[in-house]
Amino acid sequence: QVQLVESGGGLVQAGGSVRLSCAASGRTFSNYAMGWFRQAPGKEREFVAAISRNGVSTSYADSVKGRFTISRNYAKNTVYLQMNSLKPEDTAVYYCAARSQIGPFITPYDYDYWGQGTQVTVSS
Repeated sequence: QVQLVESGGGLVQAGGSVRLSCAASGRTFSNYAMGWFRQAPGKEREFVAAISRNGVSTSYADSVKGRFTISRNYAKNTVYLQMNSLKPEDTAVYYCAARSQIGPFITPYDYDYWGQGTQVTVSS
């Protein structure tokens, strides 16, 4: 089993940037494809970005393509989500997820492990 802990959320103005981190522990980080999802109040959890377990392949939701970047640091067992040019509609709780396959995966049902989430609020 792998444990995931997100951090880096907060309040930011529209047009600003935030970097989210997800620290993994418990199992070999390089065995896991990783993903970021978000959930706004009253809405379903939606895909944001994903990265393969070898870090070679990435995938992004159309709504964040060109603004967000997913990356991973194997030495730190951490996956990041760099979010630039933020918009009020990016406001949500952001979740990190993991699955012990190659990946990347873009639906929440593909993932076995989840973090507790971190709130990102973008003010206009």
